[in-house]
Amino acid sequence: MNRQQLTEYIYEQFSVEAEYLWASFPEFAAFRNQRNKKWFALIAAVDRSKLGLEGEGKIDVVNLKCDSVLLGSLLFKKGFLPAYHMSKKSWVTVLLDGSVEEEEIKNLVNFSFEIIDSKK
Repeated sequence: MNRQQLTEYIYEQFSVEAEYLWASFPEFAAFRNQRNKKWFALIAAVDRSKLGLEGEGKIDVVNLKCDSVLLGSLLFKKGFLPAYHMSKKSWVTVLLDGSVEEEEIKNLVNFSFEIIDSKK
């Protein structure tokens, strides 16, 4: 799943459009619950070196809200990293390079939305 496919999925599933909040980071797209305005996803293009990955250039990732139990198990899997620029206790970074199955990403997006939506 790539950036565009994920953006389309989020819109189709939740009727949420990307918000580009930072002029200095035009490739960072935030997605928030329309009812309570809390973020549930952040798609970003990040330098591989900042993620501890080999190679040069940027890679697309998505940060998703996650509970601590699931987070612990995800970090042992290929394509998952401690959250980039977010709380590492409640967010996970997922690589959008094909290393994580599309259905798993969709399930995690749905779960992230549910966590945010349940908070009053």
